[in-house]
Amino acid sequence: MILDLRLIDLIDILLVAIIFYQLYKLIRGTAALSIFIGIFLIYMFWLIVKALNMELIGALMGQVIGVGVIALIIVFQQEVRRFLLVIGNRYMNRRRFSFGKIFSSVEEETGSPKEAEEIVRATESMASKKTGALIVLGRKSSLDIYSEGGERIDAIISAELLETIFFKNSPLHDGAVLIEDGKIFAARCPLPITDSVSLPPRFGMRHRAAIGISEHTDALVVVVSEESGHITVAEGGMMKEHITPNELRQILLKEKI
Repeated sequence: MILDLRLIDLIDILLVAIIFYQLYKLIRGTAALSIFIGIFLIYMFWLIVKALNMELIGALMGQVIGVGVIALIIVFQQEVRRFLLVIGNRYMNRRRFSFGKIFSSVEEETGSPKEAEEIVRATESMASKKTGALIVLGRKSSLDIYSEGGERIDAIISAELLETIFFKNSPLHDGAVLIEDGKIFAARCPLPITDSVSLPPRFGMRHRAAIGISEHTDALVVVVSEESGHITVAEGGMMKEHITPNELRQILLKEKI
């Protein structure tokens, strides 16, 4: 028997698959994944009960499923919030609209080799001194909402300024520095912490915050460990450890930061 599939049915299946895949990416490695699997199994059991016309247990399960949406929102409130943030940040450009861009044939580029070199110099120096640092480099996603708990600076990028900010006796050292549109946008900014339970024990709060912000936005995050002095780069929820200054330079130049 050949299934009578319409084009709209294929689109429907594709959209559901995309939604489930994006949801899986958000909750993989967290305790929420086990909860989601449990809820999914309960729902599948309810469908089987309905198909077999088991009225008593079907009525009981129906009451549970009836409030399932509210329960899901309560249980997965952090994941729902993260999902909405991902949609808003990943697909909305942080650069402001202007009519000049419509008629311009040159694509706007932010950042320069000089700015990348300043970041590399500061990172290399802080790594040699084991000065902890957390630098968030914005791309398309807006970082404005993450500056609310910090201090606005709007300063030109320089190695000296970055080292001063992260100096252990500085009032701005605790938190992240946000860099956007070629400037140090804000400092002492609190970041969302990842919910992942599969991170190695050696990752401290800076690394967890770096992964957290990279899960919420498309930002590139540079971390200097206060314990080891190692440089780590976070992107898309993934960490690249033991980055050398030259490797960091190549990454920044490639991203035009």
